[in-house]
Amino acid sequence: MVNDEKMREDGIWLYCSNSAVRRASRQLGQLYEDAMGDTGLKGTQFSLLSQIARSGEPTLKSLAEAMVMDLSALGHTLKPLIRDGLVELMPDAKDRRAKRVGLTETGIARQKELTARWQIAQDRFDKAFGKEKSEEMRRTLAFISSPEFAEAFNSDKKD
Repeated sequence: MVNDEKMREDGIWLYCSNSAVRRASRQLGQLYEDAMGDTGLKGTQFSLLSQIARSGEPTLKSLAEAMVMDLSALGHTLKPLIRDGLVELMPDAKDRRAKRVGLTETGIARQKELTARWQIAQDRFDKAFGKEKSEEMRRTLAFISSPEFAEAFNSDKKD
C-alpha cells in the first residue's frame, strides 16, 4: 500500500507539464479567490474585467484571443458580468457584425476595488515564491500562452 506522502511526491505532475500547470493553476486560483473575499467574483471574471480595462473596448474575438479562450467559453464567463451590470456589449462602430465589450461605471469601480485585493495576493505570492522567480514564471507562462508557442508545439504534427 502506497502512503499518502509518497503519492503526493510521485504524482503525475512530476512527469506531465500539462498536469503540473493545471494543478498549480487550481491551487493559485483557490488562493487568489480567497484573497478576493466575498466579492462573488471568480478569478477568471476578475481577469476578464482587468483585461477589458487594459484593452479599452476590445472585440469579443480579440478578447477571447488575449485570454486564450474560445468564444463560447468567453460568452459563458461574461454572462454573469453582463447580468450584474459590470460589463456591456455593444456593436462595433465600423463593423456592425462584430461586438465590443466594455466596462460599465459599476464595472470600473468593481475592477479597481478588486485590484487592491489582488495586489495583496500578488505581494504574498511574490514574497512566498520570490519576486524574480515570480517575474520569470509569468514571462514563461506568457510565452506558453502565445500563438508562437502553439505553432512550435504543433510544428511536427503529421497530417
